[in-house]
Amino acid sequence: MMQLPPVSYTIQRGKIGIESQDAQVQITQQGADLQISQSEADLQIEKIPSKLTIDQTEAWRDMGIISVEESVRQNAQEGQQNAMEGIARRAREGDEMMRIENGTDAITQIAKRNIPNPKKDFNIGWIPSSQFAVDINYDPGDVNIEATPNKPIIEAQPNKPQIDYQPGNVNTFIRQEPQFDINVNIASWRQSQFDYKI
Repeated sequence: MMQLPPVSYTIQRGKIGIESQDAQVQITQQGADLQISQSEADLQIEKIPSKLTIDQTEAWRDMGIISVEESVRQNAQEGQQNAMEGIARRAREGDEMMRIENGTDAITQIAKRNIPNPKKDFNIGWIPSSQFAVDINYDPGDVNIEATPNKPIIEAQPNKPQIDYQPGNVNTFIRQEPQFDINVNIASWRQSQFDYKI
């Protein structure tokens, strides 16, 4: 029986290498150009002026100083009152004179009443007679403000983005070559054949 020589082999696998470079992207964008304008608010101001009134009529009256109108009115009232009192007095004196026959001394009594009395009572007085103789009234007035705001006018102009793109790259290469080795041991086979023949 014939024997074949021994065979041995080795296998080395191939290897592929890959080198890659990532893509790069840079994006820049300038802010939008804005123009904003706004007119001032519309104001309407209505002012009611303050008012100060001082009435010194009572104080002037305490000093005997009155207006012409009031003086005429007072004199008219006093004249009417004196006239009515005079009529009443004369009627009363007439009734007294009619009773003279009864022995009354009507003429003497009437004369005594009509003699003016020079004596006058005097007392301390104050001018003005009251702390409220001067009437002071103050109205502070008022201010009405109406404000109507105006809307702002906005104009926007956007700017386009700027894009800088650098593409990536992929390189492939053989990192390790594939290898297949076969080894046939002829010498050992020949020796075995020789030994077999002997």
